[in-house]
Amino acid sequence: MKHNDVSLEENLNMLYHAMQDSGYDPAVQFSNFILSEDPTYIPDCDNARGIIRRMDRDEILRFFIRSYFEKTV
Repeated sequence: MKHNDVSLEENLNMLYHAMQDSGYDPAVQFSNFILSEDPTYIPDCDNARGIIRRMDRDEILRFFIRSYFEKTV
């Protein structure tokens, strides 16, 4: 799915780098966001929080799970 003509993967990559640049562990921040749906786990750096608010949390979770299985199975 695309958000503002940017793919889910591209958005997640941008969010990952925004979290790293802000000194956060992206795995911890993504998992906390997915569990709570609280966007404050995502930094405001590079409008990351605004971007994740427009994304579907279930779609993000499916992407992470699918990616894991594609790499390990």
